[in-house]
Amino acid sequence: MTVRMMVAGALAAAALWSCSEREANVDVESAIPVRVERVTRGPIAEYVTATGTARAEREAQLKCLQPGLYELQSNPSTGAPFAMGDDVREGQVLVRLDNPELVNQVSLESKELALTSARREYEKQQALFEKGGITLTELTAAERSFIEARYALENAHLQLAKLEVSVPFDGILVDVEHYSPKQRLETGAAIGQVMAYRQLYAEVSLPGQEMARVEPGQEALVTHYGAAEVDTLHGAVEQVSPVLDRESRMFKVTLSIDNDSLAIRPGMFVKVEIVVASRDSAIVIPKDVVIDRGDSKVVFAVDKGVALEKRLDTGLSNREEIEVLGGLEVDERLVVEGFETLRNRSKVRVDPDASDNGASGSGD
Repeated sequence: MTVRMMVAGALAAAALWSCSEREANVDVESAIPVRVERVTRGPIAEYVTATGTARAEREAQLKCLQPGLYELQSNPSTGAPFAMGDDVREGQVLVRLDNPELVNQVSLESKELALTSARREYEKQQALFEKGGITLTELTAAERSFIEARYALENAHLQLAKLEVSVPFDGILVDVEHYSPKQRLETGAAIGQVMAYRQLYAEVSLPGQEMARVEPGQEALVTHYGAAEVDTLHGAVEQVSPVLDRESRMFKVTLSIDNDSLAIRPGMFVKVEIVVASRDSAIVIPKDVVIDRGDSKVVFAVDKGVALEKRLDTGLSNREEIEVLGGLEVDERLVVEGFETLRNRSKVRVDPDASDNGASGSGD
């Protein structure tokens, strides 16, 4: 072989290598970068969503039942006068009303003596009746006097009890009206408000087409609008109206909500998601990677550096996820980023730094 032939062969080989390298670079550069995740199974739930206002399970407006001079009492737990936000217990006296005139009118001690006297007379007449000393009519008259004296004393106690404004149930003092000490209040004057809201109540309206899917006992998830840091609470559907409102074509649903943490307060605007269907284990993918094409829903899965279009049969869905009934299998590599410009059998390059649920690569 001559030197000239050797040089020519070397130049030809170099040209071929250079051309091959350029083609490889073109292939790599033309591949569309994507991020993939492995298809897995997991739980999914479908919701009917509504909004409403949270209400306390129990609440009471406290008012004066008798006129008198205002005396705000001290909270035994704090040693200070009762104030908004205090935990209160059933039977605690919040306010006393001083009314000497009413006390005199009731004349409690006189009624106590009258009852004692009537009891003794009745017992005496009973003994005489057993010995045949009096008639049944005389015994009945003594018994009636005894009963009337007992009722008179009970009524006296009831009248005096109205001079104390007491807490009707365990809860939180959410409002206390301001009055000067010894200020005279009339019957019906507002004293404060107590609420118990470790259990909440909500009432929502749903469109008529959802009526067949909502029923008592279904779980509900409750969140506070505008406060992402507030935990999601759990509740349940309590009652469902069987009729629609004639104007709005909506039906009413009431819910109870567990609120042990007091994360949501009465009056807050809440979002309610009623769980109308669920699966414990299903193929579940992010809803935002599904592309609507007419009557079809498609996604892309990567196999050997190529994006394959997958037509899906779908089931349950919610705001974030959708159930796949057919078209994808567990462990397939689903394109979750970069799918917008893909076509069937587009060449792709999987970002090696992106998460692939434990499996990443160059698209192999």
